[in-house]
Amino acid sequence: MVSSIDAGNYLIQDTTLWRTRSKPLPNAEWSLIQDTTLYVLQLKCCLLSCASLQVANQTFHTDRPDLPECFQLSVLSWLPCIYLWAVCPIYLFYLKKNNRGYIMMSVLNRFKTIFGLFLWIVCWTELFYTFHELRHGHNQPPIYFITPLVLGMTMLLATFLIQFERLRGVQSSGVLFIFWFLSVLCAIVPFRSKILEVTDKLRFSTFYFYFTLVVFELILCCFNEKPPLFSNVITDPVSCSPSFSMAIKGYKVSLEAKDLWSLNERDSSKVMVPNLLREWDKELAQAQSSPEEVEVLLSNQTAAPRKPSFLRALVKAFGPYFLIGSGFKLLQDIITFVNPQLLRMLISFIKQKGVPDWWGYSLSFLMFFTAFLQTLILHRHFQYCFVTGMNVRTAIIGALYRKALVITNAAKRSSTVGEIVNLMSVDAQRFMDLTTFLNMLWSAPLQIMLALYFLWQNLGPSVLAGVAVMIMLIPFNAVIAMKTRAYQQMQYKDARIKLMNEILNGIKVLKLYAWENSFKEKVLAIRQKELNVLRKAAYLGALSTMAWTSAPFLVALTTFAVYVTIDENNVLDAEKAFVSLSLFNILRFPLNMLPQVISSIVQASVSLKRIQHFLCHDELDPDSVDRKNTASEFSVTVINGKFSWAKEDPPVLHNINLMVRQGSLLAVVGHVGCGKSSLISALLGETEKLEGEVSIRGSVAYVPQQAWIQNATLRDNILFGKPYNEQKYRCVLEACALTPDLEVLPGGDMTEIGEKGINLSGGQRQRVSLARALYSDAEVYLLDDPLSAVDAHVSKHIFDNLIGPEGILKGKTRVLVTHGISFLPQVDNIMVMVEGRVSEMGSYQELLNQNGSFAEFLRNYALEDIVEEDEVIDEMFPDDALSNHTDMVDNEPVINEVIPSRFHRQISIISSDGDNTRCRSVRKHGCSQKKYSEPQEKKKPQEIEKLIQTETAETGRVKTKVYLEYVKAVGPLLSVLICFLYGCQSATAIGANIWLSQWTNDASRNETKENVNMRVGVYAALGIAQGKQVHMVVFKLSRKLHYSLLTNKLHTPQSFFDTTPIGRVINRFSKDIYVIDEALPATVLMFLGTFFVSLSTLIVIVSSTPIFAVVVFPLALIYIFVQRFYVATSRQLKRLESVSRSPIYSHFSETITGSSVIRAYGRNSAFVLMSDMKVDENQKSYYPGIVSNRWLGVRIEFIGNCIVLFAALFAVIGKENLNPGLVGLSVSYALQVTMSLNWMVRMTSDLESNIVAVERVKEYSETKTEAPWEVEDKKPPPEWPMEGNVQFQDYSVRYREGLDLVLKKLNLSVQGGEKIGIVGRTGAGKSSMTLCLFRLLEAAAGEITIDRVKIAEIGLHDLRSKLTIIPQEPVLFSGTLRMNLDPFDQCSDEDVWKALEHCHLHKFVSNQPAKLDLECAEGGENLSVGQRQLVCLARALLRKTKILVLDEATAAIDLETDNLIQSTIRTQFEECTVFTIAHRLNTVMDYTRILVLDKGQVAEFDTPTNLISQRGIFYSMAKDAGLAQ
Repeated sequence: MVSSIDAGNYLIQDTTLWRTRSKPLPNAEWSLIQDTTLYVLQLKCCLLSCASLQVANQTFHTDRPDLPECFQLSVLSWLPCIYLWAVCPIYLFYLKKNNRGYIMMSVLNRFKTIFGLFLWIVCWTELFYTFHELRHGHNQPPIYFITPLVLGMTMLLATFLIQFERLRGVQSSGVLFIFWFLSVLCAIVPFRSKILEVTDKLRFSTFYFYFTLVVFELILCCFNEKPPLFSNVITDPVSCSPSFSMAIKGYKVSLEAKDLWSLNERDSSKVMVPNLLREWDKELAQAQSSPEEVEVLLSNQTAAPRKPSFLRALVKAFGPYFLIGSGFKLLQDIITFVNPQLLRMLISFIKQKGVPDWWGYSLSFLMFFTAFLQTLILHRHFQYCFVTGMNVRTAIIGALYRKALVITNAAKRSSTVGEIVNLMSVDAQRFMDLTTFLNMLWSAPLQIMLALYFLWQNLGPSVLAGVAVMIMLIPFNAVIAMKTRAYQQMQYKDARIKLMNEILNGIKVLKLYAWENSFKEKVLAIRQKELNVLRKAAYLGALSTMAWTSAPFLVALTTFAVYVTIDENNVLDAEKAFVSLSLFNILRFPLNMLPQVISSIVQASVSLKRIQHFLCHDELDPDSVDRKNTASEFSVTVINGKFSWAKEDPPVLHNINLMVRQGSLLAVVGHVGCGKSSLISALLGETEKLEGEVSIRGSVAYVPQQAWIQNATLRDNILFGKPYNEQKYRCVLEACALTPDLEVLPGGDMTEIGEKGINLSGGQRQRVSLARALYSDAEVYLLDDPLSAVDAHVSKHIFDNLIGPEGILKGKTRVLVTHGISFLPQVDNIMVMVEGRVSEMGSYQELLNQNGSFAEFLRNYALEDIVEEDEVIDEMFPDDALSNHTDMVDNEPVINEVIPSRFHRQISIISSDGDNTRCRSVRKHGCSQKKYSEPQEKKKPQEIEKLIQTETAETGRVKTKVYLEYVKAVGPLLSVLICFLYGCQSATAIGANIWLSQWTNDASRNETKENVNMRVGVYAALGIAQGKQVHMVVFKLSRKLHYSLLTNKLHTPQSFFDTTPIGRVINRFSKDIYVIDEALPATVLMFLGTFFVSLSTLIVIVSSTPIFAVVVFPLALIYIFVQRFYVATSRQLKRLESVSRSPIYSHFSETITGSSVIRAYGRNSAFVLMSDMKVDENQKSYYPGIVSNRWLGVRIEFIGNCIVLFAALFAVIGKENLNPGLVGLSVSYALQVTMSLNWMVRMTSDLESNIVAVERVKEYSETKTEAPWEVEDKKPPPEWPMEGNVQFQDYSVRYREGLDLVLKKLNLSVQGGEKIGIVGRTGAGKSSMTLCLFRLLEAAAGEITIDRVKIAEIGLHDLRSKLTIIPQEPVLFSGTLRMNLDPFDQCSDEDVWKALEHCHLHKFVSNQPAKLDLECAEGGENLSVGQRQLVCLARALLRKTKILVLDEATAAIDLETDNLIQSTIRTQFEECTVFTIAHRLNTVMDYTRILVLDKGQVAEFDTPTNLISQRGIFYSMAKDAGLAQ
């Protein structure tokens, strides 16, 4: 410290200056100047004394170090004050801008305020005491005035901030927390000094008051205030307590969705998706405008148009928030290099003798604090990165969903549902994973440069040898990265998911045709290609990892070897070696991460292109249909219209001219494939308008040809977003003949309808679709053949009450596509279409008079006797009119939907009925006079069993069985070998470092020169052995799991698919298989790596300083406790996240299927909102996962930091017995353990989370299977069935266990070659009976015998391959037409052409350029429904079995084609037994016998003639259809 003599000298010099430079002054003023000067000089002396700290013995060279009082009163006291005053203006500005509401004064807030005021009083008490001393002649230095004054004012500012934050709704303050923390930190030194030497009792007391209050303030600052009033803000989840409370809850009980925090608004889809779309729209706008600008500037040069960049849009939308995280990363990178410098000082301290011990302790604690600060900053950085990743995923899914709603049909063809789901699941996930480590792209080079800089300082130019090794490795890794990129293509994964999607959609058809094996082979062939690519990528990855694992060691080896050999004076001592080694260890992380980040960027760039390609697809032109035309008297107008499905396709409609008057009914008729549905699509704006104009006046309701039903309640399907109006709703149900159906559905109109309407019959689905249109109360109704799927009676009822001239829709404009000629006399106009052109148009009478093709067609196909009888209507709704839908009780899937909501047309020939009293009364009273026996709500049962059960998340720990299964699949021997190799790697690494420690001790024994070559050689040998560790990747397992999943799903009974959404099964095949393929092997290897590194660290430290073993046990206990806590919560969060992911994809698939309906009703925004809600629900379980990772990271790294502290402390304590080499070894190992411990817990968690995928796949691989496909000892003879005799004996069946019987005690015998027509009302059990023949439903009692063979005893394939069905829904798979007809390639081309000729498709196929190789789109979308039905007939002709079942097979075909087909069936299947389910009675009137089913029982069974003469049920049906008098 500067002596008082020096101070006096300064004083004399300064006073002399004053006297010489000034004029003489009065004495009073002179004494004032003297006093002031004295204070200034005292302050100056004080600061000078602080400046000479480095020479002050009392600070360093003493066993009781202390800081000068002057330093304590100035620097330490002012530091927190300077911080608060500096931050205050910015913080106040921020608070002013962000008002979150008003928080009521709480007990916590009162205490904070009171303590703040007490602190001000304490500070100023000291100030007034100094004035008091001055008055009594005790002159104190000015610092005694300034410091209490500044502190007091700062405490007042802090108290003001406490209140201002409360008024602005701040629950926890980071600014004040840092201030109180700094205040406590800076008060620790004076705290010790005052205990050592009490000089002034009052100041001693006030300081301890001050210290206590500041500590209390710091503690209170850790607690959160209540949320602001009238605010939905919840407690900030990043703060300590909520995440801890969730961890406790997750540890005690399994977390559920209701325990999760609600998502912050800034992270929700509502904010994130518009952000991204705004930037993407700018990109699109710039891309469209740039070519013109180029042409203007460079008139004669053509430039390629600028493509919109999705990457640029992402950067603009999420870059700023991400940059904050980058700032934290930069700070953390710099702090990382402090600890190696502290290690240098520690080794230096160990070497020196007679140095005060507190130096060592200080260095130990400094290392601890540096490491802890690094931890906090790093996790702050991770928080920003993970949240950005989450936001990117939310935004990408939202953007893809919105785009999928508006893409053209051509674009839909190139991007199937499976591919788009992959974009959502895999590609969006890749972006999310990339953001976590994206900062390593610049951080890794920065860390490498800093490490090299410090290494240069340590070892000089020798470092260049290490740099050379690194540079040599770069091209090696670049080649690997390029090769890896080639294997990153996703076409096989896409193809597999696409095929699986089709298989699951068409599973019923596969089962009926026994085609499972053919499709299984196709899937496995794609899977094999996918695994080959994965295996190559994995080998390259292993090679790359080996190179980078060896890199830090090779760099160290070459550097040390060059260092000791280039100059004899270079001695490798402990300080140089271990400081360099800790720098090399720092180097290891960026060197390891860089290739991973590059590989992630490579994967993400592939994903980026795919997403960009999809987002650049053409969109439907919203202006192609003019909706603003209000002046015209015509509601629908098409002038010179020419339309195609895609711009490059040939036109499907030519020269269309159409004008529909407001309120009129237009019928559109024509052959299959003539363009009727295309016309409706053109009116909706779904096709490409090549020429002409289309205008529609008013809102539109659309009933598609294939009813689209959502997975929601029946009522929601009808309301479709409109408000519920009881009277209107009842009227709609009545008009659509849905009232009887509601009485038998288990929950009435609140019954949940399965995915794609699976638990409704085809007719019911179509009527729900009609009800939706009617309820929407639109002005224009576009009805695409809605009457085809319903019974004759119901069809007539709907036409009369709804569509016809006296129906509810009279006065509305209606365009009706139909095949039902009986309705044509009642329509205003008829439009006849032939091959995409309008052939005739006019009223029914006009067209008959013209005597054109339409008149001829009517003469041929309308029955001669179209009778008008009043009795028909009396018979129309007998008591069992719609039967009682016995099939439908408890949600029975009468018709199991296969391709998205398929249905079937029936052309019903109904008597064209004149006026009748009953119908007229319905029409006159409209909706108002209806009386209902009881309201729907009262009828509802107490418990409605959900058809689609919510997907449950497994709870508790992952069962050991799952791990054992994994080990078993990998192979126990291989598993042991992998662990052994990892152990060897760690052992050689320890060996190399111990050898290095011994080498550095040579320096102290002056033996360096003799042993150089031996030391370098052994060190190199150990290091290279470490690098040779074998990387094995586990593919055997993923192949086995995928195979068993696929096999099980193909063997699963049909009832499973009726009650399980396809999205849920697809999720297993896409996301879970991806995890098992790629994520799980990497996690297992990473876990083993980190486990052995952590273990070797503890071994090294304990062997260096055995006393360390004392703290290992408590630290291990804390570690296990934290890990248990975390893993329990993390595992359950991961499961919840998995479960909430499936609905996103299910909803997405559903939306794409029904996009035309959604657009027609203008419901785009409502569906977007629904999707956003599902994504937010999913992110709600992901976000706590991020927070729990941060929670874990801080705590685990704290344990790691404690290991550093104790390793350094015990080294200081055992200084006398330890050599510098061992200390260096021990502490450098401790410094790297933090990362390993953290990664080990994370890998434990990831392992549990990822092994959940194995658990989920196994769950679906072990579901109950149907009977075996083949039973060896019961195989029927190859030529069976020879005759085709079929017998039902006391046969009963139910859909699922615990449900009512659908068929009851059926007894009937059919002789070979008989033609049996099966008729009955909707839901009487007709389809169920045919499903029993194929054993899709197994008998509850009784048996079926075919040619004396009991079908229940033989294999399913043996049975199904010998029967043929033309199913209700015509299902085609994407692939060639030939594959669809003959997937096993059993028939010659000649046979195939013959079959096509018989089913009248020969002309259509031969006109196609590809002929039999015509590519069918997904679900056969590029063929009309009628053409698909004909393809199914061709399949039947090729199979040519003894028994044929037609399930309403000709419902979607016009009368002319139907007639031709009936004759084909009669000739080609003359000797076969034929069962035909028919609504169109004229098709079965010439059959051998007719079976009439009612309520699941045989009502009548005889020849048609006998049944008509008996005047029973069949007679009434024939009479309705005009086939009987």
